Amino acid sequence: MGVLQGQTAIVTGAARGIGRVIAEQLAEAGASDVALCDVNADWLADTAAAVEALGAKAHCFSVDVSRAEAVQQTVDAVMAATGRVDILVNNAGITKDGLMMRMSEADWDAVLDVNLKGTFLFIKAASRPMMKARAGAIVNIASIIGLIGNAGQCNYAASKAGVIALTKSTAKELAARNIRVNAVAPGFITSKMTEVLPEDIKAKMLEQIPLARFGDPSDIAKAVLFLVTDASAYITGQTISVNGGMFM
Repeated sequence: MGVLQGQTAIVTGAARGIGRVIAEQLAEAGASDVALCDVNADWLADTAAAVEALGAKAHCFSVDVSRAEAVQQTVDAVMAATGRVDILVNNAGITKDGLMMRMSEADWDAVLDVNLKGTFLFIKAASRPMMKARAGAIVNIASIIGLIGNAGQCNYAASKAGVIALTKSTAKELAARNIRVNAVAPGFITSKMTEVLPEDIKAKMLEQIPLARFGDPSDIAKAVLFLVTDASAYITGQTISVNGGMFM
């Protein structure tokens, strides 16, 4: 029997990468139902199969997290299917990098709409059944870039800094109903993007990381798992940095 036995989790951006590994981690920890949300429905089938192989029932939703109606419909569907929402992990995110002076308004809006507005919309929708149940755990995936900034990523940095501030404010609002809200801020995590980087660029990046390695998606998933279990019952409004010591 896992620590999340009988619980229902919603994971956005769940089709691949960090989101997929988080979904698998929650299933392995005993969650009975995992709602997999992603804008690209074609990518969800493999994640669903992996989640069900770990013993959970997968529910797939193609959803644009920046659309309030779509988000509410998704949460309503999860409630109709399982009768509860215990865990929400806001992982969906995009980048549209460019120097501030050259950045289009459309690229600014797109990143803020998905990364920040999408997180707000899912918290707003999922917290309603949590409030009725007087229990719940929400984890928002932020970024080291939201803490230190980065040239060429002012839209992404602003969105992730906003996620951290949103985490603190909603933690204060929802604490009275026993709903905890925390964030995880990943550093450089191994991905298809980092795998194709030239070796000299990788070496320069690694020089900034005291633990001398890129993070693995499982490093983030383990932090998320900690924050949604009773092991962190007295933790809310916090941002856990998972970056190998790159930023302290």
